[in-house]
Order: sequence, then C-alpha cells, then structure tokens
Amino acid sequence: MADTSRAARSESGRIARVLEQDSANLLEAWIAAQSKVLSARGSISANELRSQSREFISLLQKAIASGASSVDGPDWDDVRGFLADLSKSRAIQGFSPRETAMFVFSLKEPLFERLGAAANPDADTRTTDVWNASLILDELGIYTTEVYQKSREQLISRQQQDLLELSTPVVKLWDGILALPMVGTLDSSRTQVAMESLLQRIVETGSDVAILDITGVPTVDTLTAQHLLKTVNAVHLMGAECIISGIRPQIAQTIVHLGVELGDVVTKASLADAFRLALSRTGRTVTRIDAHVNDRA
Repeated sequence: MADTSRAARSESGRIARVLEQDSANLLEAWIAAQSKVLSARGSISANELRSQSREFISLLQKAIASGASSVDGPDWDDVRGFLADLSKSRAIQGFSPRETAMFVFSLKEPLFERLGAAANPDADTRTTDVWNASLILDELGIYTTEVYQKSREQLISRQQQDLLELSTPVVKLWDGILALPMVGTLDSSRTQVAMESLLQRIVETGSDVAILDITGVPTVDTLTAQHLLKTVNAVHLMGAECIISGIRPQIAQTIVHLGVELGDVVTKASLADAFRLALSRTGRTVTRIDAHVNDRA
C-alpha cells in the first residue's frame, strides 16, 4: 500500500511540475485552443479569459501536487469552487454547455503535448502521465457540466416564477375593489401565485371585494374550476367578497356539463358587470351625466 501511494505521488508530481515549469507556454496554447470553440454568443473579454485560465492552472497545479487521488477530496476544494463559480457565471453570460465544458477539456491537448515532451520520459511513463491527466480533466469537465446544468435549471425556474408573477397582476379598480385578470391556462403553480398575490393585496389595501376575471382563460375543466373555488374560499376567509367575471356561454356550458358546483359564488358575464356589482356592494353607484345638462350649467 505504501509503495502504491508513493508511486501515485510520483506520477502526480510529474504532472504538477509540468504545470508549474511550463505554465506560461501552456497558458498561451490553452487560450488559443479555447478561442477555437468559443462563439460570439458568450460575453467574455480576452483579459477575463486569460485571468480565468491562469488561475485555473495555478489551482490545478497545487491540487495535483498534493497527491490526492480523487478530485472529490478536500485538497480539490479550491478547484471545484473555482469551476462552480465559472460554470454559474457562464450559464448567465449565455455560453452553451459545450463551451463551458470545453474550458476544461480544451486543456487536454496542450497539456498532453508538454507531458510527452518532458525530460527523459520513457514510453510507459508518458502513457501513465497522459492517462492520469486525462482522468483528472475528464472528472473536472463532467463536474463543470453538472454545475452548469443545475445553474441553468435554477435560472429557468427563477424566470418562470417571475413570469408567473407578471402574468397575475392584481389591479386596484377603486377604493376597496381589486381585480385579478387571469390570462392563459390555469395550473396549480400559477393559481398558487395568483392566490398569494391577491390575498397580500387584500391585506395591504383593506379591500372588501375582489374580482377574478377569467375572460382570457381559454378553457375551464374540473381542475381549473377547483383552483378558482380555492381562491374564492381563501378570499372569503380574509373577510372579503369574491366575484368571478368573464363567464362566457361556452364556459358556462362546460361548467354545467362537468357538474361543477360553484355554490354561492357570484358570477358575471363581463368585468364591467362585475365592477358595477362591486361598486353597489361597497355603497357606490355609477351615474351617467347628460352632456347637455353640463352645457346649460
């Protein structure tokens, strides 16, 4: 076991020496290799690319010199941390998964060339060094891709959440009257966001009436109706009244066909009708003033 450990440290030591002694030439060759795979869609300057490459070579050299057998160990924390930050930033900057992974994989060719040209190596030594270096870079490249994918998923999730919030705006129509126009298909996630936004606005404004307008909802099925009923019940629990508007003839027929019971929920055909009812429920009314009367006045 001790002989095996010493052999592993000796092999990693040769790779570390090449990284340290020929770092300047290796850096230039690596940057040239990266430039071949980077497209114009990713936003990174030449100075930033050089700085990232130089730092990675330095961190890689220190980690390999430690003799640690696995890139998952604590001796590789700095390398993994650097690659994690790089992957996240490149996901945001617009780089593709291939371009991000090639940051690591493009180091192979220039490094292998220098390992092969190292002083007095025999064929077996060259093969061993290249193989060990390849294993290390393969693991780091895969790690980079995994972090990139997770970062993209998190970014997409945040964007979807932002779109959900933007697609469910709560509008104050009058003092004590709110409206929530729903557009598009309703699902559990979207209904949850809409419900939270509406309830929060009821608390903030002290409104007595909330109008759910589904004019822009293309179809209503059993699940959609259940989502609407949950929102109505939540509004009632907050001490406010809820009116559903935008009940078109097709939607009315669908609700009847499905056998969905809306119970005591007040429904109106249009937002205007619902607003008129909301005004009356809050002790207000809309009166039309004759223009000729104003002129005489």
